[in-house]
This record gives sequence, structure tokens and C-alpha cells, in this order.
Amino acid sequence: MPLDEEKNGACDRSIYVNNPHLDSLTDDILYHFNLGTSTHNLAAMFGDVKFVCVGGSPWRMKSFTEYIAKELGLSDPNAEYPNICAGTDRYAMYKVGPVLSVSHGMGIPSISIMLHELIKLLYHARCTDVTVVRIGTSGGIGLKPGTVLITKQSVDSVFQPRLEQIILGKPVVRSTELDGELAEELLQCGKDLAEFDTVVGNTMCTLDFYEGQARLDGAFCSYSEEDKQRYLAEAYAAGVRNIEMESSVFAAMCKLSNLRAAVVCVTLLDRLKGDQLTSSHDVLNNYQQRPQALVGHYIKKKLKASKKS
Repeated sequence: MPLDEEKNGACDRSIYVNNPHLDSLTDDILYHFNLGTSTHNLAAMFGDVKFVCVGGSPWRMKSFTEYIAKELGLSDPNAEYPNICAGTDRYAMYKVGPVLSVSHGMGIPSISIMLHELIKLLYHARCTDVTVVRIGTSGGIGLKPGTVLITKQSVDSVFQPRLEQIILGKPVVRSTELDGELAEELLQCGKDLAEFDTVVGNTMCTLDFYEGQARLDGAFCSYSEEDKQRYLAEAYAAGVRNIEMESSVFAAMCKLSNLRAAVVCVTLLDRLKGDQLTSSHDVLNNYQQRPQALVGHYIKKKLKASKKS
């Protein structure tokens, strides 16, 4: 079900949901957000949203909200930026101007639940021309720590650009293609800033943090250091430059819903050289601010361009 709107003779990029059962609901309850179509005026609350930034932790997303408010000149020294989802402890959501910031937890199941409800929220709010960016951390492959990687393709653990889900007992394969033009725009923003290395490459999305990522430091490990290095070398040869746990379902669901989407993650370490994080807290904190600086620059650039047009 596309939501089509016509403005100035041109059709805006609309949000798609593909579920005929939603038409029969008198109230669509977005349970994990503690929001609903009969209890909240979603169009009034969110209708002006043009950018959505999602990330793992509530703290990181509140920090991003405070950062982007300052960057856009919308900050108030006394502003608290209340959590819109305060009635639940599953996710956190903040809004400033046209920017929505939402936490998604860790791993494919958690971000998938959040995205179902986020996509419906944007649909019910009649949003158009929305860009969604996941900002986060990752383990790099052959990249120095602190490098910001913009995902070209999200691939699975055998380096295929796909997400396989089991639905009603049957495998369903979905594309994990991301917006190439958006990736190039973000790469240019990295060049504009010239504050840290920014590259484009494939991201491997895994189902867990330890064995699925060939780590040697989990509670269980049935392979050798040589096995690990061989596997990571194969990943590198397939164009993989970092590893995380959310990009595949993020890419697939955004593509299905007609959302421009990108994944921007900083690498905290080079997995070819180790598995554990040994950098200081201050260094890691600096690294984690880099994706938000890049995406903040992109948002400012787009808003400035839209005002001129």
C-alpha cells in the first residue's frame, strides 16, 4: 500500500507497507513504541520527518539528537529531549525538527521488530521523501581502527547479498541492496569533513558476535587461529571490509518500504589483528562520534540545499 502525495505536480517518494490486513484494524498498536493510531495523532507528531537515524543503544541515539539539534541550530540549553517511547523499556525515540532518532537494540531480531513499527509509524504519519541511516560500530577487516565505512552491500556469512528468513516454515530470500547514490553522497560528505578516513565497502551481517564473526574469545570455539584468518581473508577477497549484526534486515526492510537507506559504521578494531577491544575509553568514544558527525553533515547539507530550491 503506497501512500502517494502530489506536490507541485511531482509525486513524492512514498512509504510502502505490504500488508492488506492493516486495512481492517481500527487501531494499529505500535506496541514496542507505546504508540498507536487511535491514541496518538501520528501525522501531527511525525509528519514532518525527513531523516531517521537508528542505532543500537538509547544513550547513543539521545547523544545524536543533542548533537544534531546543535548542528541545525535548534538546540535549547534547557531542552531535555524527552523519550517519546518512555512508556516502554524496549526502544528509545527522540525527535528534533525533521530528524527522528531511534534505538534498535542488538542483532537482527531486535532491529527487525523496531523497523516493522517504525515503517508503519512513518506510513501512518503520511511521511514522504524519508532517508533512513543506521549509525553504529563494527569490526573492520583490513582497515585501521576509527575508519568510517559506508556499506555498499550487506552480505551474509557466505558473502551473498541476501537476507534469508523462515516464514511459515519456508525460506524467503530478500535483497539487501542499498541506495548507491546515497552512499556516494555520504562518501562525499566524508571528503568534505576530511577529519577521518571514510570508505565504501561491503558489510558482513552475522547472527552473533562471537563464533559467527570468527572470534577466538567466546565461551565456545571449535576452530583455530589459522581457520579464522583463512575465513576473514575470504571475506576480504569478497569485498567485505567490516562486520556487524543488523545491516541485512535493515537493508531488506528499507528496500521493501521504498525508503532511501544507508549504513554508516565506524570500525573499532581490525579483526585481522585481534578480537578484543584494547583502545582506551576516550579513544573509543571519539570513534563512536564519527558516524554521527558524517551523517550530521549530510543532513545539514541536504536541508541547506532544499531551502535554496
